[in-house]
Amino acid sequence: MSCVRAVRGLAPVCGFQPLAVLSRGVSFSPRQVTSDASFHSVSFSESDHPRVLITGGLGQLGVGLAKLLRKQFGKYNVILSDIRKPSADVYQSGPFIYSDVLDYKNLCEIVVNNRISWLIHYSILLSVVAEANVSIARDVNITGLHNVLDVATEHGLRLFVPSTIGAFGPTSPRNPTPDLCIQRPQTIYGVSKVHAELMGEYYHHRYGLDFRCLRYPGIISADSQPGGGTTDYAVQIFHDAVKTGRFVCNLRPDTRLPMMFIDDCLRATLEFLEAPAETLSMRTYNISAMSFTPEELVREIKKQLPDLQVTYEIDPVPQAIADSWPMVFDDGNARSDWGWKHNYSLPELVQTMLKFTGSDSRMARAN
Repeated sequence: MSCVRAVRGLAPVCGFQPLAVLSRGVSFSPRQVTSDASFHSVSFSESDHPRVLITGGLGQLGVGLAKLLRKQFGKYNVILSDIRKPSADVYQSGPFIYSDVLDYKNLCEIVVNNRISWLIHYSILLSVVAEANVSIARDVNITGLHNVLDVATEHGLRLFVPSTIGAFGPTSPRNPTPDLCIQRPQTIYGVSKVHAELMGEYYHHRYGLDFRCLRYPGIISADSQPGGGTTDYAVQIFHDAVKTGRFVCNLRPDTRLPMMFIDDCLRATLEFLEAPAETLSMRTYNISAMSFTPEELVREIKKQLPDLQVTYEIDPVPQAIADSWPMVFDDGNARSDWGWKHNYSLPELVQTMLKFTGSDSRMARAN
């Protein structure tokens, strides 16, 4: 994908100038535009439930979040979108449309035509993949963000953009890492996430955008394949343990990182989106459930699969990334402000993952 389609020669769309053209000296007033956009967006007085658009919906989290939100708000109030073709199961589970976050006009049309009120922005290149494709990561992770910020501001949407443990760097306090501290990440993934946090908070304070952001830890899920992240080992180990009884870990056995089971992650996202604005003391929060090392995870899995064989072949790229990330997340503000509480610790995580991946028959669940 290229940012050329989204930037070069772009004329005002839906009465609004996107961020991409501001460098040409074009000025605009999102605060004024937002008042006009109230005619387009759905207010909660018009509908019992929000109308939700999820971008990048075919990644690790989008399908699961859509399923949770559809249970809460109704099947046809949640639209999943991506630039890829969905599986038959995903396509039949509820509304799915093509959406390219680099195409500002496309986003505008989707929001207006479907009366969207919440936008959940999951389009991203993850840490390892982003490092290998910096120019594409810059386009998707930064230009795509600018487009959703502008669309959300114009149409008065509630905008959720996830951040990550990768938003911190080697000079950040690592154990624990608080919400507010020096960040200075050294990956394009982390830089783009800090940019997202600051731009979203700026738009909130400058234009009144209802921007909300959670810094996710490593997310562990049984029903999706690893997507090029540094914490992927904690997903792959379950599939390999069940399928072959062997696993090769690309991180050192003592590499400690914050982690969370996907059910906790999705529930946290919904609870945060539903939290009254007056309960939020900030717009970007850490959330976490546990922190563990590969050797601690292996030890817990071996309680169920004692014959598992694990070797370590360290990949310097993800290892360097992991060494710059938090070891333990301080999520005290999320717990005190809007009541975040995790359900899964390491033992529950391992039991659930092995159940989903089919440890009883030593057959991996199809993904």
